[in-house]
Amino acid sequence: MLRGLLLALGFSAVAHAGEVKIAVASNFVAPLQQLASEFQQQTGHRLQISSGATGKLFAQISNGAPFEVFLSADDEAPAKLVAAGLARKDTLFTYATGHLVLWSSVSNTPDENTLKTNAFNKLALANPSVAPYGRAALEYLQSQGLHDRLKNKLVYGENIAQAQQFVATGNAQYGLIAASLVMRDGQFTMGNGWLIPAQYHQPIRQDAVLLNVGQGNAAATAFLQYLKSAPAQRIIRRYGYQ
Repeated sequence: MLRGLLLALGFSAVAHAGEVKIAVASNFVAPLQQLASEFQQQTGHRLQISSGATGKLFAQISNGAPFEVFLSADDEAPAKLVAAGLARKDTLFTYATGHLVLWSSVSNTPDENTLKTNAFNKLALANPSVAPYGRAALEYLQSQGLHDRLKNKLVYGENIAQAQQFVATGNAQYGLIAASLVMRDGQFTMGNGWLIPAQYHQPIRQDAVLLNVGQGNAAATAFLQYLKSAPAQRIIRRYGYQ
């Protein structure tokens, strides 16, 4: 059924398979790997994936890194690349909206009062200067009047995946991280957590865009079309995105 849909959308046949260089925000690596497998199976096109904090990927692209598609963790970085003449405005779209979760790697279950007790050692989050999930975490702490009380307990990962690792390895008791890193089909795959209500921070809209380097690469265009398809969106929702 998926193959039929892809062919109906005009994707290239396997005989014309190509490769796409993709820069992806760290929170989206796991779903992208599954999407890459499905996409390659149906079209023959392969994805070459590089991941990192959105701010760092933005800097690399701005300095000439040869990525063809950018999957950001926000809607600001792709818009700036369009404004700078480095990406195609007509290809810009939101491929996922993320969720922030207060997560513990052990069996205790955090809730809305956990951070207010101050009874923990460290709280991990991504560097808000380069990672949108870090900015969302900071907005949540500020909305609850917790930032000043907890600032000496905050530890920052260079991206959201590193913040999750701080908790997984016991270097922090809790983390404010992307739900996609620890959830599948509405369940935690490790540890436990509490989904932060969306009204406590700006929406985490994650935008995709075709970079100028990718113009003329049929595989890059096909992948962006596939990302909008119903089968791809079902995979994305499995990882806790809207």
